[in-house]
Amino acid sequence: MALDLLRQIQTPSDLKKLSIDQLPDLAKDIPHAICDQVAKTGGHLAPNLGVVELTIALHYVFDFGHDRLLFDVGHQCYPHKLLTGRLDMLGKLRQKGGMAGFPEPSESQYDLFSVGHAGTAISTAVGMARGDTVMGQGDRKVVSLIGDASIVNGVAMEGLNNAGTLKRQFLVVLNDNGMSIAKPQGAMASYFDRVRISPTYTNLKNRAHEVLKRIPGGSLLEDMYHRAGEMMKAAFFTGHMFEQFGFVCVGPIDGHDIQTLVTMYMLNEVKQYDGPVLLHAKTVKGKGFDFAEGDATTFHSPRPFVVEGCRVELKKAGRSFTAAYADSMIDLMKRDEKVFAVTAAMPDGTGLSKVQQAFPDRTLDTGICESHAMDMCAGMAKVGLKPFFAVYSTFSQRALDQVFQEVSLQGLPVRVCMDRAGFVGGDGAVHHGFMDISIFRPLPNVALLAVSDEENLKAGLEFMRNYDEGASFVRYPRDNVATEPLIAADKLPPYELGKGIFIKRTGGRVDPVGATPDARHPKPDLCIVAYGTEVYLAAKAMQELEQQGYDIALYDARFAKPIDIELFSKLVALGSPVLTVEDHTLAGGLGAAVLEGLNDRRLPTDLIYRAAMPERWFGQDSRGNQLADAGLDAAGIARRIRAILDERNAGVSATPKIRVDVNGAKATR
Repeated sequence: MALDLLRQIQTPSDLKKLSIDQLPDLAKDIPHAICDQVAKTGGHLAPNLGVVELTIALHYVFDFGHDRLLFDVGHQCYPHKLLTGRLDMLGKLRQKGGMAGFPEPSESQYDLFSVGHAGTAISTAVGMARGDTVMGQGDRKVVSLIGDASIVNGVAMEGLNNAGTLKRQFLVVLNDNGMSIAKPQGAMASYFDRVRISPTYTNLKNRAHEVLKRIPGGSLLEDMYHRAGEMMKAAFFTGHMFEQFGFVCVGPIDGHDIQTLVTMYMLNEVKQYDGPVLLHAKTVKGKGFDFAEGDATTFHSPRPFVVEGCRVELKKAGRSFTAAYADSMIDLMKRDEKVFAVTAAMPDGTGLSKVQQAFPDRTLDTGICESHAMDMCAGMAKVGLKPFFAVYSTFSQRALDQVFQEVSLQGLPVRVCMDRAGFVGGDGAVHHGFMDISIFRPLPNVALLAVSDEENLKAGLEFMRNYDEGASFVRYPRDNVATEPLIAADKLPPYELGKGIFIKRTGGRVDPVGATPDARHPKPDLCIVAYGTEVYLAAKAMQELEQQGYDIALYDARFAKPIDIELFSKLVALGSPVLTVEDHTLAGGLGAAVLEGLNDRRLPTDLIYRAAMPERWFGQDSRGNQLADAGLDAAGIARRIRAILDERNAGVSATPKIRVDVNGAKATR
């Protein structure tokens, strides 16, 4: 498709040069550009297709080079990015050097926050509105675009509560597409369904004056009402729940009717009102493509795909940890009727959609509310159920206070299964699961696990099912499970609290722990203790090191809390250097726990080296490239080990020598 109109848009000022009659044609260009690219690279498709006309209208009416536009949630931002001069970046969507999949201030002045978590935009918008007023820039209009059911998030409600006290212009655009990431859940979703279909809102023109009288502060709206055209008058209504927050509520309106949005003065009128307004726009998620409209959940954030006539085929990938988790949970629930599966608006992303089909009465999606979901799990555990909360690592941190207060403080055995741990690839910095160990490790009696493959995942979940001393967490990445396990299922030891296991040693040698060093089995040159899937990358690094004559032993830590202090004590006693490897930040991770544990036993720590995620932000890229950039791929681990051994063999020297820091970068000492 030529995309002739879209290519003319380098800034929103170019958009304003188009006639209103040209806007529908532009609204056809944008979906095709997005769909063609997402088919190649994957990305968020349906949520962006649903906001095309609404985004065009907002940019046509407002001046967001001066005014403020904040997104919630950020995966609706592709049309906005194309209207702000980033068409040339679309070809590398979610890749290094290309367009981020979420708002990213380093890309453009039109992106105000890096945002990938739900519920934040109203609160940050309130802060900017108050700040602009104090700084003498109260003429800057403020708009928050919220969608995909994130309005139900507790933080959004807190923002609405405070926004209702503003005495200046403030617009919340509710993109109500009848969907969350999956089918929306809860009473509020049912309420919006009733609002969208109620005949009450088809005859509002005849009731406009009565409505104004009943809106809190309605007398202040008479001027606004008299200025408005017939469409605007008909759009006022009472009874909307957000009136109680102090908002003037307008709608529902057709969020795809771009000419009505612009020419009938809908946005122009709400733009001028000096007070908080909620514009309720009804949209269709996946608008414009039958396959996306018909299955908005699958095409919320699909893998690359091919469209062949009426058929759409997603490109095949290997077996993911998410799929393995779903099958493992089904097996667990077959064996234990007390096991209950929970997710917060991510049934497909966590694999629970399959679990829900098998056990609809024991699987629940709470909607976008991790804090509530965690507290609900605490209540379930209190009465004897075994709740397993499936959540992305990056979203688990949103429930930290609930884990502290309602779970750990009460000694309740809530089980948390953290998908997308570590680097996540194309979603970038907003979604990396880089600090779940350091967040939850301080809690008493908490068990922190990581699994390296599907068989370990099954074993880890079985351990959690029977762990009743406190909360337990298991982490696994957005990646595929190994096709050739390092340890066969029938030989895999079960998970035992705070115990690691020996995996292998170069040359087929025996486990050095407990063995007497001799000519055939001397102490190894170095021991690796890896956490999670880093076990497989370390094993791959060993293949290279073995060819170079190194003697390396590999262990799977399995637990970051409690650590296997007996294992680490024995490894230190061997006198061989020990390298911990983890797909987690260095601060507070497995390596930090090892140093603390050895120090508590007054054992030396100079043999301990740590490889972990460096303390900097990683943008969108493939997960493999992110691991390589951090020095946590097989080549990076091998490079790090050679540097450690070279440094130790060189001994103390008066001349500066090269070493490798925790990130694999060279430095002098």
